[in-house]
Formats: sequence, C-alpha cells, structure tokens
Amino acid sequence: MSNAEAPQATRSKTPAILGLARRIPATLIFVAVILIVGVVGQGLWRPFAGTPLFDVVAYGLPALEQGRWWTPITGTFFVIQPWVYIPTILGFWGMAYLEHRRGWRVALLYYWFGQLFAVFGAALLLTGGRALPWPWAQNLAQTLDVGASGGTMACIAAAIGLFAAPWRQRAWFVVLGFAAISLLYLGTLADLEHALAILLVLSIDRSLRVQRTTVHEQRLLAVSIVIALGVIQLIVMLTPTNGPFGETDLWLETALPDVLFDTAVILLIAFGLWRGRRWAWIIAIILAAINILIGALALALRVAYLVAPESAVGSIRGDVDVTVSAGILWFSYLIFLIATRASFRVWRRARTLGGGDVSVDEVKQIIKKDGGGTLSWMTTWDGMEYLRTSSGGIVPFQLRSGAAIALADPLGPPEGHGASVLEFIAAAEAHAVTPCFFSASSRTRDLLPEGWQSLTVADDTIIDLAGLTFQGKAWARVRQSFSRAEREGMTFRLTTLAEVSWGTRQQLRAISESWVGDKGLPEMRFTLGTLHEAEDPEVRLALAISPDGDVDGLLSWLPVYGAGGRITGWTLDLMRRRDGGFAAVMEFLIGSSAKAFSEEGAEILSLSGAPLAHESPVDEGVIASLLSRMGGMLEPVYGFRSLHQFKKKFNPRYEPIYLLYRDEGDLARIGSGLTRAFLPDATLRQLTAAGVDLIRS
Repeated sequence: MSNAEAPQATRSKTPAILGLARRIPATLIFVAVILIVGVVGQGLWRPFAGTPLFDVVAYGLPALEQGRWWTPITGTFFVIQPWVYIPTILGFWGMAYLEHRRGWRVALLYYWFGQLFAVFGAALLLTGGRALPWPWAQNLAQTLDVGASGGTMACIAAAIGLFAAPWRQRAWFVVLGFAAISLLYLGTLADLEHALAILLVLSIDRSLRVQRTTVHEQRLLAVSIVIALGVIQLIVMLTPTNGPFGETDLWLETALPDVLFDTAVILLIAFGLWRGRRWAWIIAIILAAINILIGALALALRVAYLVAPESAVGSIRGDVDVTVSAGILWFSYLIFLIATRASFRVWRRARTLGGGDVSVDEVKQIIKKDGGGTLSWMTTWDGMEYLRTSSGGIVPFQLRSGAAIALADPLGPPEGHGASVLEFIAAAEAHAVTPCFFSASSRTRDLLPEGWQSLTVADDTIIDLAGLTFQGKAWARVRQSFSRAEREGMTFRLTTLAEVSWGTRQQLRAISESWVGDKGLPEMRFTLGTLHEAEDPEVRLALAISPDGDVDGLLSWLPVYGAGGRITGWTLDLMRRRDGGFAAVMEFLIGSSAKAFSEEGAEILSLSGAPLAHESPVDEGVIASLLSRMGGMLEPVYGFRSLHQFKKKFNPRYEPIYLLYRDEGDLARIGSGLTRAFLPDATLRQLTAAGVDLIRS
C-alpha cells in the first residue's frame, strides 16, 4: 500500500468502528461505568472484598436481610478481584450481540431481569437450603458478592437463542455444560447465580430443542458430551472440588485405574456414537446407568452422614461430591440419549445408502426423459452409486471416506428434486455418513434445508451457440487458429471412439499416456473423464488431424439433454494435445466443435469448470480463501487456473458450481472423501510425495 493509500484505508476503517459503536451504546456505557468505578474504588489494582465499601454495595442474602435493598443494583458495577475484570468485560459480548441484533432496550431488559432474578433467586434458594443440615447452603447463605455476571450470562443465553442452526444448539450445550460443571464442582455464589440466569432465559425463549435438530447434530452432541464427561473426570482427579455435596481432596492414586478404564470406554463409545452405532448407544446407556446408581448411593450416604454425623457412615469421606456430581451429569446425558435414540440405529458400517438397484441404462433413460444439467452425463460413469427416491428421481453419489458425495443435481422430474435432496440427506444421516453435494447448481442450493452452507468451487463456462459467428475483436484468437490451421493443412473431425481406426485409437492412447506420465499422480476421476469414459457411444470426439495423418489434439464432448430426449448442448471433458504438434490446436478444436454443434441445432456449449479455479471475492470467507490457495499449490501439477484463463478466450458466460454441506464441521471428512473420489487409484506414497512437492513449491 502506498503512503497516499494508507490514510484512505484508515478513514474507511474508522467509520466502520464508529458505526459499530453507535449500534451498541448501552454495552459500551456499562463497560465504561464498570471501569470508572474500578478506578475510583481502586478495584482495578487491589482486591475490592477487603475494602470498607464492600459491605455497603455487595449483594447476597445477608445484605437483603439487613435491609440493604440497593445492593443488587450497586453490586453490579463492582468487581471482586483485579483479574476478574478480564472475564467481566469479555462477558459483555452477549449483551453487545443482543443489542446489535435487537436494540438497546431489549438488551437492557434481558440484563436487568437476569441480574435481579439471579440475585433474588439465589437468596430465596439459600433461605430454604440453610434450614437443612447442608453445609454448602449454610456457607453461601452468609456470603456476599459483587459483579455483573448474572446479567451478562442472561444476555449470553439470549444471544445464543438468536444464533442460526446448528450453532444455536451447540452453543446452548456449551453454556449449559459450563453452568452445570461450575455449580456442581466449584459451587460459589456466582456459579449459582449464573445457573439461575441461564435457566430463566431458557424458560422464556425455549430455543433449545434437541429433537428438532438433525441426526448428524444429535450424534455430534452425543459425542461431545460423553468426551466432556471423560475430561471432567480427569480434571477432578487432579483438582480439589468444593461443590454442593462436599469437599474433595486429590485422589489420583486411588482413582487412577478406575479413571483410565472409564476413559478407554468413553473413547470407544464416542467412536461408535459418531457413526450412529446402536451398540455404542447401548453401552453409553449402561455406563450412564452405572454412574447414576453409584451417584445415588453416594448421595444417600452423604445425606445419612449430614443427618447423623456420629453414625458409621460418618467415616465415609473422599470423592462423594465428585461421585454425586458425576451422577447428576450422567443422568442429564441419559435423558439426552433416550430423547435422541432414533439417531443411533446403525449396526454396521455403511456400504451403500440403499434405495434399490439402479442400472446405468436406467440413469441414461431418466436423463433423456427429464433432461439434465451440463454435468449430468458424468453420473453415468463407473464408480457411481444411485439412490432411488420416492418422487421418481435418482441421486447419483459416491461413498468415500465416510462422506456421501452427490454429484451434480438430482435426476428425474424437476418438481421432485426437492424431495430427492431431502431423502438423500436423510439416507446418509441414517447410515452415519456425511452428506454433501458437489458440482451442484443454484437450483439444488435453493432446495437445501435451512442452515446448510454453500461454497463456490468452480464456474461453469458456457458458450451460447445461437447466432455464433466468431466476429469481432473478442474472437480474434479463435479466427487466427482457423486461419493457421488452414495454412498448415489441419483438418477437423467429429466422431466417436468406436468409429475411429485402430491406429488412430493407439495414437489417442499414446497422447493420453504421455499427458499422465508428466504427473506425479494418476489421472483424476469423478468429474474428470478418461478415454475409458470416452468409449460411451453417445460421447463425441473432436480430433485435429495433421496432413501426415497424426492426431495433434482431441476433445471429448458429453451430451446435455433437455426434456423429451433432445440434445440441447455438449459439455467438454477430455482435452489432450500431442507434444510438438499444432500450437493452436485447442482453440481450433473448440471453435470447430462450436460451429458443428451449432449447425446440428445445439443451444449451448459448456467448457465445464476447472476445479479450484474459481476467483473468490473477498467476502466469500476463510474457506474460500483456503481453496484458492490450494488451487495455487496444485497449479504446477494440474494447471487448473491456466485452464480457466484459457477458456476466457471463448467469451463464455459463467454459472457458479457449488459444494453444498451442512456446516464447517463436515469439511474435513468431505475433503478426505473428495480426495479419494478424484484420485481413487492414488497410493499413500504418491499422495505423500505430491504433498511434499506442493510444500516445496
């Protein structure tokens, strides 16, 4: 950036910051007041609890009983320890988000209702709890506290309710888990207030609806929760706790074998639950029941000790608090597992998605009858599987590395495509594989369930053949290829692989083998065909023949059918040229093909899309940026970007091609599946060597 540009960039950022500040004035005022109070009261650099002012402004049951009714409000603006200012200020993100989305009035309403309900609700509970032989409640009933965390936790909970699925449910489980673990294992007055504020908001907006989430989401939550339970067990083994059910000491030596066994079982369960296995669900139910039973027994012993400390059970100490708390968490998990039991019905690894046997001939007939897109004919290639849907449609897909990758758009009657999309997603989730659509059009994107994501992975380059004359400056290079081909005696031939002579076929194989031999990886498949796919009698070959009878270049064209069996266009697949041959052979072949197909009545010519060559705008996000970088790394190997630039010579219009997926959490598995779909024959050694070469480049 030049010096002249720098001030302009600064000015452009400043209005954006000011605009954001204008959207969250209440939040900024709250933070400013807390910081000012911290300076005036010196709480920013020394503990506030030891000052004379603490008893005047701090809230809690003692303050309310002594008539200090103002403390639930005044205590909001003070912080008990200097280091607590950091989480306090960061905790206002929920209020800022809520204010930005719904305005300052709603944000303040949620804050003050949450703060006051947390303070008064905790006082009410402790009033009843201290009447029992319950040391935890008796201690908290004598505790004073300050801070804004009750209100900020209410705002965070309200903000989560505004999140889009599936992040809303995930964030709810994080917040609820945080509140439950803090209350059960730490048990401070602030932890009790946090839990009450969160429960208040949850009871009001009711945005947590586990059974309305997808099968994938329910499995993800089940895995996340059981792993979290295992981690908690490891943490409390190393850290003393002081929760509602008593204090504990370090118990590493006595509990280590038990914890290691539980950890191994939990990892096994998590592995199975992620894949929707019924056996993992059953084991999880059994493990939860055991922990609940042990927790109930420990609770009974604890109650007996509190009622009669002089009894024999009084000698039973140790990890009672941990056991009871774990039992409560496992009870909550048991309820979740029962509520989501329909998501865990898979008994063995999926080999297919079912849907009945579908032959390639049937797929071709459906394409001819109902029409298809520019990539539909690729679904007839080897390696494809098919899901027959109730709407009379078919979804072509490949099952790779735990991902069900649907290719292009669903086939069949257009009015049934929406049902086909939903049935494919449901079938994939039922078999515990990750569904996605690759090289789909905007029509399929518009049929997706709410919350699904789209990412442009390529641009379909389409030439409209109606009225095509190659006149004008934009077509100069194509016209030059025609003139040069005429001077050098090149001829154009449109045929099929079955019609060419044995010698010509051997030349085509030699050209293809020479092209593959230059790569460290085998030929790519899936959406990139080979001579094997060109053997289809409905695939046309465009050949450039030299005066000596040598093939200098070849193209293969896939038919694009409209409804009623009429061919409306052709899609480019193979592009191969002979080393040392006619220099402008590709321009000559594509231009000559366009002429020939136009004369036959075709409407469009698709030059297809080069993978990873889409020019991503800045606002397409981090993932699009990563794909763009990957395309740059692969350029020395496959030349996708060069191919994309080459196609611009033919003045095409562009239609985006999408990868459609549920959320970012699926991309790792989808990426692995696509790698195997494009390079099914690549060995681990080849992939590793290619990766090393890419890193070096």
